[in-house]
Amino acid sequence: MSQSFTPNEIMTIAAARALSNSDVCFVGIGAPSAACNVARLTHAPDITLIYESGTIGTAPTVLPLSIGDGELCETSVTTVSVPEMFRYWLQGGRVTIGFLGAAQLDKFGNINTTVIGDYDKPKTRLPGGGGAPEIASSCGEIYITLAQSTRSMVEKIDFVTSFGHGEGGDHRARLGITTKGPTLLITDLAIWKPDPVTKEFTVVALHPGVTREKVQETCGWKVKFAETVEVTPAPDALELTTLRDLKARTDAAHKGTEQAGAKRGSKDG
Repeated sequence: MSQSFTPNEIMTIAAARALSNSDVCFVGIGAPSAACNVARLTHAPDITLIYESGTIGTAPTVLPLSIGDGELCETSVTTVSVPEMFRYWLQGGRVTIGFLGAAQLDKFGNINTTVIGDYDKPKTRLPGGGGAPEIASSCGEIYITLAQSTRSMVEKIDFVTSFGHGEGGDHRARLGITTKGPTLLITDLAIWKPDPVTKEFTVVALHPGVTREKVQETCGWKVKFAETVEVTPAPDALELTTLRDLKARTDAAHKGTEQAGAKRGSKDG
């Protein structure tokens, strides 16, 4: 008997399934981190997870709130300096997958995490790129996870933080970038892959119960669908239990941290 699941759960699990046991993955905080750790706890126990702070082969029991969480260092095989991690591991071609999120995304996989609106007078100032621009250009390929909306999936992003396929086609190659760039987009509604020629993201699978109309309603560009559109297999019991247990442990751990911080604050006051 199939279990019920949320759109966010199937997005995370579908993303986890895309990872293999032999992958070396540069992990972003948030949804990418959840997907990578579900993969590690299910079908890919030997996957190597790297976080931007320099932790190599980390195996956290809870999801980190930031790249500086002690859990990442405590459970890693080793921790290196940030310059070594970027130069030797990332730019040295030793990372197979970069897993990123986005505030804004266009149809060619270009990512904005810098500003909404004009750069000099933005409506919203976002956290910024961090190491994402280097990840986008240096990892073997890029996977992106994103909850669909017309605000997040737009015809033209307000700022190019991380280069995807640029204007499409061979734009990466013309700039001398030899890595594949974005090869997979997993949203809460569908799975997308770039067209082999144009590099425009195309829907190749719909999650159970999702219609083409729903995908178009929540996307800011004219959606293209593959000639054959599959249905994403529903999450199984192991996948759901693993994800939910991971989230429960994370919530409990972070709640404890918040309570401890509040107590220290009251004493200091």
